Amino acid sequence: MTAPDFTAPVTQGDETDATKGVLTLRALRGKHVVLYFYPKDGTPGCTKESMAFRDLAPAFADANAVIVGVSRDSLPSHERFKAKLELPFGLVSDKDEAVCALYGVMKEKKMYGKTVRGIERSTFVIDADGTIRNAWRGLKVDSHADDVLAAVQTLESSR
Repeated sequence: MTAPDFTAPVTQGDETDATKGVLTLRALRGKHVVLYFYPKDGTPGCTKESMAFRDLAPAFADANAVIVGVSRDSLPSHERFKAKLELPFGLVSDKDEAVCALYGVMKEKKMYGKTVRGIERSTFVIDADGTIRNAWRGLKVDSHADDVLAAVQTLESSR
């Protein structure tokens, strides 16, 4: 399946920053893309997940992959989160949920006994030609980044 293209605001100073704070997915063709959706900056699970991708960022780069995080947080929130964790990749601000809708990651969830609408933690690996090759939905953070890296390395070795 071809990955839905989008243009969205992204944190500054990244390889993904193709046009001054705006990321267009198709501009990353030629590289594999790890597109991970997470619920909220600064929460324990999202921090752990982002740090895992950060720690493996050199290995992803060696496998011709770009990492992009997506949540509904604002760019200023993303900038603080990125700086605090020293993330070497871009974070997309999807305040209007347009990117989330394209990838079907908005879900009804239970939190403290209440039903809330939020992002289902999900990751998509998009190959260098723009095709979704792997998708994880409703995932657990532990060892997830390792699993994604293995999938990307397999893609790159088969090119």
